[in-house]
Amino acid sequence: MQRQIRPEDVRLGMYVCGFGGSWFSHPFWRAKFVLQTQQDLDRVQGSNVAYVVIDDALGIEPAVQAEARPAPAATPSAPVRLRSPERSARAQWDEREKALERSDKQQAKALVARSMKVLRTAFADVRLGRAVRMDEVTAIVDDVVGTIDRNPRTLLEILRLKSKNEYTYLHSVAVCTLMVNAARHMAKGATETREYGLAGLLHDLGKMGVDDAILNKEGKLTDAEFLAVRNHPEHGYQVLSQSPNIPEAALDVCRHHHEKMDGSGYPFGLPAEAISMVARLGAVCDVYDALTSERVYKDAWSPVEALTAMWSWDGHFDRALLFTFMQSIGVFPAGMLVQLRSNRLALVLENKRRASRPRVLAFYATRDRAFIAPEEVTIEDNLANDSIVGAADPEAWGFADWDALAERLLRGDRRALAA
Repeated sequence: MQRQIRPEDVRLGMYVCGFGGSWFSHPFWRAKFVLQTQQDLDRVQGSNVAYVVIDDALGIEPAVQAEARPAPAATPSAPVRLRSPERSARAQWDEREKALERSDKQQAKALVARSMKVLRTAFADVRLGRAVRMDEVTAIVDDVVGTIDRNPRTLLEILRLKSKNEYTYLHSVAVCTLMVNAARHMAKGATETREYGLAGLLHDLGKMGVDDAILNKEGKLTDAEFLAVRNHPEHGYQVLSQSPNIPEAALDVCRHHHEKMDGSGYPFGLPAEAISMVARLGAVCDVYDALTSERVYKDAWSPVEALTAMWSWDGHFDRALLFTFMQSIGVFPAGMLVQLRSNRLALVLENKRRASRPRVLAFYATRDRAFIAPEEVTIEDNLANDSIVGAADPEAWGFADWDALAERLLRGDRRALAA
């Protein structure tokens, strides 16, 4: 039987099948699991969810409350000054959250180091004509999925700090993480999520057939060098297809992650309808991590800079999937027109601090099709607060000169609200 209980009443051994809020308001990216560790229990009890849904048939039941009995008469005593229970509890939770954050960072760093070792071996095997050791590779994917379930931002942030010398290997780990992250956001099942992660981890395997001098060249590639680079998806596909138990998604992403929606990609120049959804997502994750990484020939772009550029590249990406990707990492280009769950249109503002929540300026009521007094909103993506639900087309809403309107809104010009 399913029932709702308070977070503080949750115990180890309970089967959790839901939370009182959206996926972003609770500390896990999976919503159905048995609570097996004290760390996970601490996360549930310290979260801001309104309630937790458990299933008694799949886990232990809540403790039965003892029958209420009258309390004995109080004995008069001298007054005692007590610490505020609320303040004391809050301090304890703050300390516990800090400890969990430190633990998450240590585990994420250990995973990154372990991934580097496994991928160095895997890539070396490919260079020597050996098959990929799938047991070691899939173990890394499983570790990434588990880390994303606990704390996705920690792993993503650590991977963003990779050095240019680590790029060859950690780029694959980062794309794996971004693919798993997006799959969780899209509510994919466990098997499909794992396949997405494996596809990300192995997507660039074919680059082992390209000379490092070409991959790291600072200047423009010659025609011959560019041809060598264009061949890496097919080379990787041929290597993977010889390995046992490779999911179709991994083969697909490896072969097609450089195809574009307008047919101008490589190696085949496929039209949009011939590019699968997982390959489209692979293209988004691949380019995003490449742009936000430091390379020998370029500095790293900020996440906002990268997504602003990617959103402006007509014909390159599946725009609906690119927007879903933005939602999954909580980053949106400044100046974008978006639709909120509250039936308002809003202008995305620049973030004041790195890794802070997105901020928007709501200014238009979609139901009334009328301007309203601008209100700055911080996006929390939970049911208690407003959230971004889609990108909006300025022309479809009658904003012929959107850039000018956005500029007036930012200046606080009331004439921007004139009908």
